[in-house]
Amino acid sequence: MLATVILAGIAVPVSAAPTLDEQIAELNTQVAEHATEVLALEQKLLHPPNTRLAVFLTLQNRNALNLDSVELFVNDQPVAAHYYTDRERASLEQGGVQQLFIGNLENGEHELRTVITARSADEDFVRREASHLFRKRPGVLRLQMSLDARAPDYEPRVAFREWE
Repeated sequence: MLATVILAGIAVPVSAAPTLDEQIAELNTQVAEHATEVLALEQKLLHPPNTRLAVFLTLQNRNALNLDSVELFVNDQPVAAHYYTDRERASLEQGGVQQLFIGNLENGEHELRTVITARSADEDFVRREASHLFRKRPGVLRLQMSLDARAPDYEPRVAFREWE
């Protein structure tokens, strides 16, 4: 037996009308699609590829430093600060790469400065500052900041290089 509902003078079989759950599922799908579109537009507006700067961290000698924190400044403005957990340290020591910063920067001359705190392999607590002058050109600029410390002094060294 098929039941019918009369809506505004039109008879609609109940089995053909979408259920509330189906309507909610359809709305959720539409909201997810719109959220994806909004995120893409937001990324294009907030991080246009022509002005993007990204800074990544790597460890060269994986057993020489027990990294505690990293602070990053662009043109003396703080842009990133990170305190490391044991899990994050282990990831870096296994060859992981950490994205420290992604943002926008106008073309021209700039300075990147970092402050590193760590415990060296000979158990000394170290704090090191390093800076890097660079020229931002149109397009994405990716900088690798690599940390190294070698025996016998285990003094941290910071090197910067541009990634293609």
